[in-house]
Amino acid sequence: MSVETWAIIAAVVAVVALAYAAWTASQVTKREVGTERMREIMELIQQGAMAFLRREYSVLAWFVLSVAIAIAVVGFIWDVGLGWQTSIAYLTGSILSASAGYLGMLIATRANARTAHAARTGLAPALDVAFKGGSVMGMVVGGLGLLGVSTIWLIFREPEYVNGFALGASSIALFARVGGGIYTKAADVGSDLVGKVEAGIPEDDPRNPGVIADNVGDNVGDVAGMGADLFESYVGSIIATVALGAVLANLGGNDTLVILPMIIAAGGILASIIGTFFVRAREGARLHTALNNGTYVATALTIGVMFVAIAFVLPQDGESWTKYLGFFYGTAGGLIAGVLIGKITEYYTSDHYGPVKGIAEASQTGTATNIIRGLGVGMESVVVPVLLVVSAIAAAFYLGDNVDLENSGVYGIALAALGMLSTTAMTISVDAYGPIADNAGGIAEMSELPKEVRERTDQLDSLGNTTAAIAKGFAIGSAALTALALFTAYAESFQAFGGGVLTLDLLDGPAVVIGLFIGGALPFLFSALTMNAVGRAAGSIIDEVRRQFREIPGLMEGTAKPDSATCVSIVTGSALKEMVVPGLLAVIVPLVVGLISPVALGGVLAGALVAGFLLAIMMANAGGAWDNAKKYIEGGMYGGKGSDPHAAAVVGDTVGDPFKDTSGPSMNILIKLMSVVALVFAPVFASIHGA
Repeated sequence: MSVETWAIIAAVVAVVALAYAAWTASQVTKREVGTERMREIMELIQQGAMAFLRREYSVLAWFVLSVAIAIAVVGFIWDVGLGWQTSIAYLTGSILSASAGYLGMLIATRANARTAHAARTGLAPALDVAFKGGSVMGMVVGGLGLLGVSTIWLIFREPEYVNGFALGASSIALFARVGGGIYTKAADVGSDLVGKVEAGIPEDDPRNPGVIADNVGDNVGDVAGMGADLFESYVGSIIATVALGAVLANLGGNDTLVILPMIIAAGGILASIIGTFFVRAREGARLHTALNNGTYVATALTIGVMFVAIAFVLPQDGESWTKYLGFFYGTAGGLIAGVLIGKITEYYTSDHYGPVKGIAEASQTGTATNIIRGLGVGMESVVVPVLLVVSAIAAAFYLGDNVDLENSGVYGIALAALGMLSTTAMTISVDAYGPIADNAGGIAEMSELPKEVRERTDQLDSLGNTTAAIAKGFAIGSAALTALALFTAYAESFQAFGGGVLTLDLLDGPAVVIGLFIGGALPFLFSALTMNAVGRAAGSIIDEVRRQFREIPGLMEGTAKPDSATCVSIVTGSALKEMVVPGLLAVIVPLVVGLISPVALGGVLAGALVAGFLLAIMMANAGGAWDNAKKYIEGGMYGGKGSDPHAAAVVGDTVGDPFKDTSGPSMNILIKLMSVVALVFAPVFASIHGA
């Protein structure tokens, strides 16, 4: 078949994923909501979440439009590989990224009360509703991502135009992740510190004015933000491989190298759809086993698709299929490395294992030892994922190099990144279930449902913390591989447009070293900006919750209702204001450095990749471990809720919140967005600094 036919098949598979998402959404909305009080709370959360997204997207619309115009103007002035085509691709990537987050959250905010109602009859029905709600997000991300890439490629055919799609996806992802992350953690930290620590009332107590904002934050940060995040990761891995496939095709390879990533992505989506049917829980069985079943099925089927695609699609004109086996081994290795990173993440963040239990044990001697132990766990958790990623890089490069095509080793690395994210639809389905379960617990508490209902939703939520950490591990691990592929594509594009060979020689002048230091410092500056933003926004919520406890008669007695709308408004305004500077940082720095020195920009990208990757894993895992240590104590260990160890664990959890849900997961987008900016504007840098 022709490459055009394969691209059309990929687009059709994407449409199938969207149809499956629509069918699953209908299955969720048919479930009973529960009591009138549960419906009322669900609608409050819906209204707050949608109001935030509308305001966020109205701000981002101006940014997206400005960048699209700038791309078109730059392409016209310099007459390089930019122009209206790249602008159209950029706008399409931006719109689809925003749409993925919006559609996923639309269902998540309708699945929460239905999950709480299902929990009244048992754990298995509650897991079923929550997972179905999360799988809508997974299929929408996979479907829109693949549909967008394949359609843009079919229209324009040139990789430099398709790169614009990745830039649009990355731009929206960074702002959505940062803005949503600031929102959710400011509301969470603020409401918890005043409610649980100062007032001594339960989490999600209806008397707490910050609880609705907290539950809204679960959706805008952990559903819409994570959806845009993994949409960007997924799209970036496909486009990086497409770009390098085009380089190989121009150097003597065949055109199917360009279309191969879309075929693998399509196979991964079909495998993920099949995998969702294997997520079935039985009462008394471990919940994690049910979710693992779906992941393992999707993984095994995707590996089979990889083999078929590489062995039977790539060979042309009588070539032996064995010639391309190196690509298969590297791609499958990337997927297996991703699964192993997930298992390592589970070990460090689940309360079934020593690290989290150790943090809980340390909480007996106070807050300081809880924080120290948690930081140690986060730092230790970096080592094995790094070894897995470098092993995947080495294996993919050397196995790909055996294919005997120029630059085939780097193409193998890009395929490994794609392999790691090939089951993104399933990964997100498992991840997005978590915030739905978290919301369900809040609704159960605020609706004063029986104690056993909250105990069931807490079990779902604890598992959700682990699955969320695993999804972040996938995204962060793939960021290292994808960023490396994007960096190579940047160097190739720079050379193709007359800039000469781009080499990073530490001994040839200070430019590379300067770039390395600047790039290494950027993740720390970015983390500081986002952490401080959460602190400031949380401070505003703390002041407001304290004011209402103090000034509203009968609030603490339960005879008056809190003013939740004011808390929602405060945290919305703070998040939208605070997201601007970190988001612009990732766009402006590579542009400015690239205009001054493309070699220094290479150093910046390398420095940001290493520092950002390590910092992201440490923060995400430490935050997840702190959270589950708190839940482990709340399950009855070391005195349970209300004890001194619990108070220490609550503080640790609040420190870990912006670690795991704001700064840490935003880091992988920072790394890739900078690389995509460099790739898109490489023709401009080449025209200025041409050989």
